[in-house]
Amino acid sequence: MTSTTESSSATELVAGFPFPFSDDRYRYSTNVEPAQRAVTTPAGQWGASVVDIDSEYRAELSQRAAVLAADPTRHAVLPHMVHAAWDAMVTVMRELDAAYPDQMQLRSTGTDTWLWRNGILGIEQDFRYGDPTSLPEEPLRYITSQIQEDIALLDQRNGQLFVDAGVVTFAADWSFGFDVGMSFLEIHGPVPRVRAEGVITRAHEFLKRLQPHQPYRRTNWTLTIDRRLDVSTEIYHEWGPDREHIQTVSDAEFGRRVHLRVEVQHLVRLPDSGAVMFLIRTYMLPLEQLATVEAWRERTAQVLAELPDDMADYKGIIKFRGRAAQWLRDNVPRART
Repeated sequence: MTSTTESSSATELVAGFPFPFSDDRYRYSTNVEPAQRAVTTPAGQWGASVVDIDSEYRAELSQRAAVLAADPTRHAVLPHMVHAAWDAMVTVMRELDAAYPDQMQLRSTGTDTWLWRNGILGIEQDFRYGDPTSLPEEPLRYITSQIQEDIALLDQRNGQLFVDAGVVTFAADWSFGFDVGMSFLEIHGPVPRVRAEGVITRAHEFLKRLQPHQPYRRTNWTLTIDRRLDVSTEIYHEWGPDREHIQTVSDAEFGRRVHLRVEVQHLVRLPDSGAVMFLIRTYMLPLEQLATVEAWRERTAQVLAELPDDMADYKGIIKFRGRAAQWLRDNVPRART
């Protein structure tokens, strides 16, 4: 039996879900738009703020702490990125203060000194900007212990962007530890079609032109088996076999376990350091909940059925995307009486 709390949480997750498809056909694109504009959907809305807190807040912070404890390589700050890490922390604190003023407050207490309060977690912290002894841990690690987003910081030099810092615990089939120090163009080299079609080059040029205080956002998506946030390549042995096994389960189990996974990526030029901050927030809905919204059910089925094989293969969904499309076609919501 589903408890009232679980039911209300599921309803909230559907209402705030950032459905990613604007058409029945999906192709890679830069798909960036100005941030901090609410998007109305058939189920509710999303996108009003750069940083989002929902009913999964405590659970996801607990998962992040467990991942970092098991694998410290998910957190890295190269020496030249220390300033950017402080800049990112304070920028995120300001966004939280603006979006959740009753629960989150950042107040200046003097020259380079601040008071930070997180009412949800009962945190009250005085700190001096740039002084590592004034925080209990490194700034990126400190702030990502209080948000559901992953953070990646890109340094811009010699006309290129390099991923040189971050805390990424919820990667979707990639490795932050492996990518640290690589250029944006190198990291995206394996993605099919994006180079030939110029998508990655346009995205790179767009990021280099970002200005402070003008955040943008984009979405990305895949399918994930179970509500598993950490599907990084480091632990592929734990989740990879599920892509095969899911084909053998019943239809009811298939609908419960296969999730549409959407990343909302906010792109922010940090005001003091000039680094580019990627905030990557992951949302997931099982097909059984997705199908309760008729427009989403129909469009997702169309997208999955039409998706070219090379793109489906890169996303790791080629073995079960056909069944997912058919499942959605078959599971028309029952009319309410």
